[in-house]
This record gives sequence, C-alpha cells and structure tokens, in this order.
Amino acid sequence: MPKKAKPTQNGKEEGPVPRKQVKVEAVGGASTLDFDSPSSLFESLISPIKTETFFKEFWEKKPLLLQRADPARAAYYQSLFRLTDLKRLCSQGIYYGRDVNVCRCVSGKKKVLNKDGKVHFLQLRKDFDQKRATIQFHQPQRFKDELWKIQEKLECYFGSLVGSNVYITPAGSQGLPPHYDDVEVFILQLEGEKHWRLYAPTVALAREYSVKSETRLGVPMLEFTLKPGDLLYFPRGTIHQADTPAGLAHSTHVTISTYQNNSWGDFLLDAISGLVFDTAKEDVELRSGIPRQLLMQVETSAVATRRLSGFLRTLAGRLEGTKELLSSEMKKDFITHRLPPYYVGEGTELSTPGVKLPTLASTVRLQFKDHIILTMGPDENQPPHGLRFPLSHMDALKQIWNSSAISVKNLKLTTDEEKESLVLSLWTECLIQVI
Repeated sequence: MPKKAKPTQNGKEEGPVPRKQVKVEAVGGASTLDFDSPSSLFESLISPIKTETFFKEFWEKKPLLLQRADPARAAYYQSLFRLTDLKRLCSQGIYYGRDVNVCRCVSGKKKVLNKDGKVHFLQLRKDFDQKRATIQFHQPQRFKDELWKIQEKLECYFGSLVGSNVYITPAGSQGLPPHYDDVEVFILQLEGEKHWRLYAPTVALAREYSVKSETRLGVPMLEFTLKPGDLLYFPRGTIHQADTPAGLAHSTHVTISTYQNNSWGDFLLDAISGLVFDTAKEDVELRSGIPRQLLMQVETSAVATRRLSGFLRTLAGRLEGTKELLSSEMKKDFITHRLPPYYVGEGTELSTPGVKLPTLASTVRLQFKDHIILTMGPDENQPPHGLRFPLSHMDALKQIWNSSAISVKNLKLTTDEEKESLVLSLWTECLIQVI
C-alpha cells in the first residue's frame, strides 16, 4: 500500500508516494540530537528551551526563534539535506508533483514551473539558476535516513503524523507568497541564510491553508534571518513569508509539520459516531424514527432540538462511564500511515535468528511499543491492518502491553493453546521478543 502523503507547508497533500525504503546512509556531521527516546529527541531539538516551558508558553500560542550559533549543530543540520544531493536523487527517479515542485513567488502569487513526468537534474538546475526558482522537495525522509530517524521519533512523541518538505531557494528570490498553514511548523535551517517575516494570525489555529495579500499584512510581528543550526517554530495560522537575501549563497531549510486535523473538534467528530453506534444498540429511543418531514423543513423544530439535546446528554453520561471508544478512524489513519521504526539493515535481525519459537514456558516483551496500538470493534467492511484477534484476547494483549516482561503461561486466556498461538502470532510479526 502506498505511503500516504504527509502534510506539506502549503497545507495540501501531493498524492501517494512510495513506501520508505531501508538503506544505509552516512551522516556528514555528528548528531547533536538525542535519539534515546522520543521525549529526549524533542528536548534536544528545542534546546536550550525546556519542554515544559515550550508547551506552556509557545505551543499553539506564539512563535519560538532559536538562533544558537552552534557549529556542531550547524554541521549536523547541513548533513540532513543539501543542494548537491539533488543530482543523486534525480538519478534514482523522482517526478514533478509527486516528489518535487519548482515554483517562484511573482507579484504576490505562486508561479509553478513544473515540467511533466520525470525530473532531470540539468533542467532542475537550469530553473534554479536562471529562473531563480525554489525547489520544494516533498517528504525527503523517504530518501534521507537521518530525517526518517528524526520524524519517526517525533511521530512517537506527538502521536500524530509528521511530514516534511525541503525548500532550496537561490539568492535574491522567494518561493512562496505570504500564507498560513493548518499544521504546527518547525523550521530547521540547513544551508545558507533565510530572511523571515511573521505576522499575527487572522485565524487562530487555522484548519486550512490560505494565501494572504501582501497589501493587507501590515507590520511583521517578527523579522529575522535564520542561519544553519537555527530553529523556528510557529503555530498553525501564523502568516509568514521567507526569502533568500541577494548577494548570498542559496538557502536550504526543512519544514517539519504535525497536528494536521488533530484537534479536539476532529477527535469529537471521530469519537461521536462510534459512541452513537454503541449506544443505539442498547437504547431503543435512539433507534426510533425521526418525525415525519423533518428533513424537508427549512428550520429545525423546537421539539426536534430538545430531543437532540436529550440524546446528547445521554451520550455524555455514557461517555463518562466508558474506557473504550469503538470509533477509531483517527487511530487507524495514524497507525496505517505513520513511518515505520527506524533501523539500519535488511530487517533479518528482527526475526531473532537462532531463538526458539515462544512456548508456554517463555517470557516475552513487546518490541516497538511506540508503534503498536490496540483498537476494538473491527469494521468488517474494511480490509484488516495489522493483526486481528478475537475480543476474548483483549485482556491478554493488555497484559503484554502493560508489562515490561510477562510469562506466557500467565496470560489471561482459557487454554494453553490460545496462549501459545497468541504469542507466536506476535513473534512472527517481530512484535515481541523472547527473553
């Protein structure tokens, strides 16, 4: 199944792209990020700002600018993606639209200079050098392992899909017009310098992408220049534009974005359908028909409104008494389209060669716990994603989930055969280790 397009900085998805391929890739600079855990990765990304301070003062509230003048961090950032990488990537077979956009901001509007089909490096450099066009590279983590490593950890940290785009802009040029996005944005400056102007949102925590007329922008609330190793964060809805100053080398930055359609409103829309479905099984009132001609009325009657309000109160009471929500479309979308765990190699080591099959006497523990989600209520009309077990296995699965290690014989299943079958299914998919 093709990997879903991740959020782009212009708020649009660019279509399906191939799955991430495993490869070994040398990193030019020693990492200044801490990959021990998702939380340590994020802490090192926003250092020296503390995580608690970030979420209290900046997240969804206001921009954060970190100009660090750190040579080690600058060298590491420069290794993530370079202009010189494009020749090799073009030789691997990349395509306009799906992988690359070539564009330039002209008179406050985005002018797309894409050709058709496969991208040829000489034509790409011609547009870059002669037309002063920006090269927007979609989802570079498919080709750059270190970005895969960063984004995979961030997806574990946020519990939300994380996308990225690389922007390479020649001197004296601007790629995109002033706009705001529907994603939380982290900018890592990789090469050269980029001049930024940020303006106060007209729509707080915007749910869609929008271009803004430069004549209506007013005075920037922040204006600055990013250099290699610097980081910029701003919430969705923040109006921004950026250009590479004239007389300097080109600029390369990567935009890492998350929290697209990940609000309480989105979660409520997702959860309420399953809650209604569950409640209607037991509440005959919810299964009774709506009044005749209700759908034909211009305005909803007071009687219908009161009835709906009563149903909502019933649902609220049921919600407070439940721990499981049947609806899980957001979960399903996340687990299906997120990045796989980062590793280097062909994957054969994950099958634990030389280790015996798990038996009733074995002790097991989960692998890749951050990448495993337990959901209930399978939709028989949808193809299965991952492993599907009877509902009677849920308690045993929760035991494995909640334990650092557990004996197979202690699993809450009726027969020994069920216990062995469950752990064998998980072991075959490299989801558990025998210890």
